[in-house]
Amino acid sequence: MVLLDKPFVSDFLQKTLEKNSYPVIDTHLPVDLVSTQSLKLISEKKAVLMKKQDDDLLIYSNSENSIAWIEKNLPFSSLPEKIRLFKNKVAFRERIRDMYPDYFFKGVPFKELGNLNINEIPVPFIIKPAVGFFSMGVYKVEHRHEWPATLKNIRDEVNRNSLFYPKEVINTTDFIIEETIQGEEFAIDCYFDKDGKPVILNIMQHVFSSGKDVSDRLYFTSKKIILKNRKKMEAFLTEINHRTQVKNFPSHVEVRITGDGTIIPIEVNPMRFGGWCSSPDMAWYAFSINEYEYFFNRRTPDWDAILDKADDKVYAIVILANSTGIDGKDIAAFDYDKLLADFQRPLDIRKANYKEYPLFGLLCCETDNEKSPEISRILRSDLRTYVKSRLLRN
Repeated sequence: MVLLDKPFVSDFLQKTLEKNSYPVIDTHLPVDLVSTQSLKLISEKKAVLMKKQDDDLLIYSNSENSIAWIEKNLPFSSLPEKIRLFKNKVAFRERIRDMYPDYFFKGVPFKELGNLNINEIPVPFIIKPAVGFFSMGVYKVEHRHEWPATLKNIRDEVNRNSLFYPKEVINTTDFIIEETIQGEEFAIDCYFDKDGKPVILNIMQHVFSSGKDVSDRLYFTSKKIILKNRKKMEAFLTEINHRTQVKNFPSHVEVRITGDGTIIPIEVNPMRFGGWCSSPDMAWYAFSINEYEYFFNRRTPDWDAILDKADDKVYAIVILANSTGIDGKDIAAFDYDKLLADFQRPLDIRKANYKEYPLFGLLCCETDNEKSPEISRILRSDLRTYVKSRLLRN
């Protein structure tokens, strides 16, 4: 069954639910999020009963906002414990410590950050909420003299973003400080089947504009990326499952691969694939894989056959986080047509309520290679060229 929640449900996900009549829990969704008339709704009471009768019942959520519903309604099941293990980055690091015995990490309460002895922390390091989402509150500190400014930025961002998501999604009570992992970053959509075996549905490379960049602006997938990484990612996920013992569990996993080939996890996002219905929809454009159907039908992609038919194009997700420096409430309009005109082969644009969330939307596009001019340009853009506001005139 499916738990839908804010902030976004894509047309592709809704059509998949309609086509397959997957049961959707009736949590009284707002009408601007999804049209429930064509969905197979089941009551919350029935959903709880179904889970009580079968703890292996498959549950997928498009949004970590729904974790609160699971905590409240399914405390008897195995789900809340597994979700908390992955959502809390400190607890997750503790669970897999034996895989990386020399890896430095430290949990610090938010209220204690001002008392942190920065001279005891190896630099460079990453600091982020122990429970977080979408690169919010994530900072890279390369030199100790940057710490005072970073601390101020963290406090300012905590005050802004605490309004957007519930505490189960972003909880700034505690932070984690980790050593910087050098290497290429990737995101994996997968699920662990009834035996705990990982099933990979998509692999994307996360590209940054610079070494200091920690944003979620750009992800790629391609035949080349899958061929190069699938088998070693499967082996890595198998090791993770040996320590977490999850089954029937969808996940969006972020990792880095170091120069010597070691795969180090950044985080495991539970109960979902890519946020804002991003990467699962992209898998359809790139490989004709419907991740939702593969999960609920317990299918494993025949990657050899899929890649044999795949082209050599690169498929990108552009996450249009508000990087303008202008509060969304002060923005009169975002020019989506101008944005689309800057790409040769846009596939889809998903508009977001940027007055409510710090995001203008997501763009899916096809391009010839990762270094095309349009990709390089959007990777480094602050998006001000697409904004009309009381503070900026275009």
